[in-house]
Amino acid sequence: MNWRRALTRTLLAGLGLVGALAIATLRPVDPTPYPGQPYHAETRARLGELPTPTLTPAPLAAGFGGAALWPAPGSGPGDPTAGRFPGLPLAGYGHRQGRPATGSREELTARALALRAGETTVVIAGIEALIVPPEVAALVAQRLQAAHGLPPGHLYLGATHTHAGPGGWGKGWLASQFAGPFTPGLREWLADRLVAAAEAALADLRPARLGHGRFSAPALVRNRLLGPLGRVDPEFSLLVVAQDGGRRGVVGAYAAHATALPGRGMEFAGDYPGAWRRAVEEATGGWALFLAGAMGSHGPVAPARGEDGADQMGRDLAGQTLAALPGIPLQPAVTLAMRTLPVTLPAAQVRVSQDWRLRAWAADRLLPWGGPVPLQVLRAGDALWFSTPGDFSGELALDVKDFARARGLDAAVTSFNGAYVGYILPGRHYALPGYEPRTMSFYGPQFPDYLLELMRDLAAPLTAP
Repeated sequence: MNWRRALTRTLLAGLGLVGALAIATLRPVDPTPYPGQPYHAETRARLGELPTPTLTPAPLAAGFGGAALWPAPGSGPGDPTAGRFPGLPLAGYGHRQGRPATGSREELTARALALRAGETTVVIAGIEALIVPPEVAALVAQRLQAAHGLPPGHLYLGATHTHAGPGGWGKGWLASQFAGPFTPGLREWLADRLVAAAEAALADLRPARLGHGRFSAPALVRNRLLGPLGRVDPEFSLLVVAQDGGRRGVVGAYAAHATALPGRGMEFAGDYPGAWRRAVEEATGGWALFLAGAMGSHGPVAPARGEDGADQMGRDLAGQTLAALPGIPLQPAVTLAMRTLPVTLPAAQVRVSQDWRLRAWAADRLLPWGGPVPLQVLRAGDALWFSTPGDFSGELALDVKDFARARGLDAAVTSFNGAYVGYILPGRHYALPGYEPRTMSFYGPQFPDYLLELMRDLAAPLTAP
């Protein structure tokens, strides 16, 4: 019958179209080892061109800075220069679907620490937000270099990773899923806040002493990917600075995701890192900055649900911080050096199933980057602080810390350094189902080992006695 033949032809044509689209857009996951690949060779060549740092200890000067990061939600006229963005969404939980914040539960801030020893100046800066967007990082680096001569590679950026910070900073499909619709002027305002904090810190430079410490807080962090079968980084890392006759400052890093506050909340809030900062500053009369540690696969274990749990977790960690501070020796002359490596990325492997991924041209339409991303290591006294461009796994951080301790140094690993390449998990987890390994591991099973190799070799010249 004619209608049956027509229906058959239509179905076959449809199947052919689906097959053609699959051939055009899909490829198998590529497990090719990274050594010798063009992206690896390019980055290795770049690493070989970095100058050899000077590791002579020199008298330290340090300064502290801060700026309010308080986006005003609600209706009324907007004023991006003053941080008024009516209808600004929160960044973090995709199920909010870009809905605007209803208010502010507490003050959010930008913080910066300036360090100078000999001819080297470094600025460590962070915001109480989900990430430091790449465009914001670029603006901050440009302005600090133009106004103060700070080399872009000497700017160490991070965020607390609160899932209740300002959104609206990203363009494209992926950014909109986590940060809501793009808000003009928001990137410039975030950059202004970070620059204001950094400039205040540079203006505050005075003789100081520095030390590094850590304490273990295993009861407040869990491996949310593997549960009790997975490894956990329980350490809370501390970089402590005391000005002569001035204030004391503390930089803290911890691996638990800043998700103690539930996603149903619609107010700007700092989660447990904000509670930690406020408690430390109130107790010491000084300054504090929290940087998200290696949070990939690591979730919080708050003592209670909701706001009370986030506040109590922050206060508990602050109490342990305050107990650890008296035992951390501070030195007036320290080694200060920083190395930044632009890392060439492999082809994106955005998966649609366990073994199939989008072709690179399709993946590049979803991921708003593709150029080199920064990988950094800071030597401050007897510590190495590594900054990474994504949700770096706490399991991988354990390997980085073992590398440093074998050379007589402490180490800390932080995430969200002004680029974002998704989750960076051990390659052995790549075949697991779930959000972190399946949806958000964008660069294939070899990518974590590629970064680990670069981190070790980038840091090696900084580990000399």
